[in-house]
Amino acid sequence: MSDLGSGDEGISGSKYNVANIEGSSSRNDFDSSVKGGSGVEQELATKMLQIQSKRFYLDVKQNRRGRFIKVAEIGADGRRSQIYLALSTAAEFRDHLSSFSDYYASLGPPNTDNLPEDGKLKSEMMIKDYRRYYLDLKENARGRFLRVSQTITRGGPRSQIALPAQGMIEFRDALTDLLEEFGANDGGRFKGELPEERHMKVDNKNFYFDIGQNNRGVYMRISEVKNNFRTSITIPEKCWIRFRDIFNDYCEKMKKSSDSITAEINLPTSSNSLK
Repeated sequence: MSDLGSGDEGISGSKYNVANIEGSSSRNDFDSSVKGGSGVEQELATKMLQIQSKRFYLDVKQNRRGRFIKVAEIGADGRRSQIYLALSTAAEFRDHLSSFSDYYASLGPPNTDNLPEDGKLKSEMMIKDYRRYYLDLKENARGRFLRVSQTITRGGPRSQIALPAQGMIEFRDALTDLLEEFGANDGGRFKGELPEERHMKVDNKNFYFDIGQNNRGVYMRISEVKNNFRTSITIPEKCWIRFRDIFNDYCEKMKKSSDSITAEINLPTSSNSLK
């Protein structure tokens, strides 16, 4: 049986677009926008694969948080689904494609009279930060295919693609070419979730503390806003401790000076001391 048109029942009833997938949040690792800035998402390379009735685009992109690969599936009816992979995750996915391909090659011809109850033939899972990727080699009446589902542990919709099983080797080779050119390093990206921004108001001034990341690493931007006029400084994460120590030193010296003045004011006068 041909894999032509093979897909997952969970895909046929849903459409995925940029507005509905992970990546639209301003705190997402793959977000192309820079809050309060003019960050630009760059496309570094792209590959297109025609696998049976589907087209797949593998785009290497870069934004302030590092490099990643966007995988988009375009069905024969124009329906679009996509997932995002950090480069290190793409390398792990590439390795899984090899094992899935070997397993697929070991299977005999499809037997529609003896399909697995849930359709799954082989499954794996990948975890990257707060994302989970589920890889399921499945079989249904239309053939065998690899479903790749991406979920977010902190909530959000599931996005997924379905790759015809006969195209796994071709897909793996295209992914390997991109990884050989750009590497499996996520661009030095911080692995955890960056802290949320903080705000404080002093008299008629507002101060904003925002943690961001670019190709030089993590930084803190401190902005002072007064009468719609903003000034900012940027402090690299590698010198935060030194910055804190200097600030604490000034705080301690000012406190000692203030305590000294208070003590002098409260000293008893000479006449009182003789009584």
